[in-house]
Amino acid sequence: MILAAGKGKRMRSALPKVLHPLCGRSMLGWVIEQALGLGPERIVLVVGHGGEQVAEHGRELAGDVPFEVRVQEPQLGTGHALQVAADALSADAQRVVVLYGDMPLLRTESLERLVAKQVEAGPGASALLTTCFDDPPAFGRILRGANGAFEAIVEHKDATPEQRMIGEVNMGVYAFDGATLVENLPRLSNENAQGEYYLTDLLGLAVGAGKPVHVVAVDDSSEGQGVNTLLQLADARASMQMRILEEHLAAGVQIEDPHSTFIGCFVTIGPGTKIFPCTYIEGEVAIGADCEVGPFSRLRTGTVLEDGAQIGNFTECKQTTMGPGSKAKHLTYLGNTQVGERANIGAGTIFANYDGTHKHTTVVGERAFIGSGTIVVAPNQIAPECTTGAGAVITRNATTKRGETWIGMPARRLGAKDSESQADQDES
Repeated sequence: MILAAGKGKRMRSALPKVLHPLCGRSMLGWVIEQALGLGPERIVLVVGHGGEQVAEHGRELAGDVPFEVRVQEPQLGTGHALQVAADALSADAQRVVVLYGDMPLLRTESLERLVAKQVEAGPGASALLTTCFDDPPAFGRILRGANGAFEAIVEHKDATPEQRMIGEVNMGVYAFDGATLVENLPRLSNENAQGEYYLTDLLGLAVGAGKPVHVVAVDDSSEGQGVNTLLQLADARASMQMRILEEHLAAGVQIEDPHSTFIGCFVTIGPGTKIFPCTYIEGEVAIGADCEVGPFSRLRTGTVLEDGAQIGNFTECKQTTMGPGSKAKHLTYLGNTQVGERANIGAGTIFANYDGTHKHTTVVGERAFIGSGTIVVAPNQIAPECTTGAGAVITRNATTKRGETWIGMPARRLGAKDSESQADQDES
């Protein structure tokens, strides 16, 4: 069950809160990824504000896993969210894990521990995730008995000054026994400072009935970070970005300055590749081994760098493949371009791929040398081992042949007679 009905007023954005992007995925996308990591029989999404948009996005991300949507309107608390979705729980549901659409940093490994503890405790048991803070935020505090066993959760607004000093807080993530959950949902009450139905009261009901409730502590408190403001979104993005960079570093990618490097979650990078400062890599990008990227480079979705390729400063790529050992080191735009092995793209080159309606592809053959300031108008094919002179404008569908040199504006073959040159231009 993923609870995603909040309006997110403090985000001050027309976009539903859970759809805000975070390192290449929406927040909801990260949470559905958490859920899919558990191999669920199905996912139930509870929506409210922007419900249709949120539901459509969630359905796309769930893939082949059965996916259901319930609408919570009005929003009367987390317990109420589960109440409106109670009909989605089958009578024989063994286990229900509750997640939140605005908690993107939770690791699947933590959820696996949570489920394992609930399974170990047996039928009727519940389990919850907790973490500790030196200066606790406004989360519910964990109350334990003399033997250290879980007793209850007291919400921050209902807590006494002494209870607010407790460092262990509730992360709000639970694994419930399905039958017990269905039995207790109608028993929730809204007699509290908020006038809402608290999901946490389900644990109190379980304790009162003598059913076990187990705590699973999470060492990394950032996993429990919820997002309610753009500042919190920026903090969460920084945490997620560092995780992504750490994974690449551990895999043998040399990232010179992690604090100025931005890499999305769908990017793959081979070992031995060097990423220089102030580099931005987003979308589905595949970088091979022993490449160089940056500084001040931007690689966008559809970019492929084969082994040994180099993209340098102030160079942007989109829907482009750089062949093995090819280079574009300075001030270049490569859009919808296929660059062959060991080709060199000179400084200031632009592949003009857009005609105002459609985008077109240019193919650059192996060992071609594109001179500085060249403009290649797509669609086009630059033959292998061709050279263009500095400032050349290669008009669309120019007919180049292996080893030729083209110069001028519009470009013509070096050494071509005037009549041949005019025929080339008429044909192109």
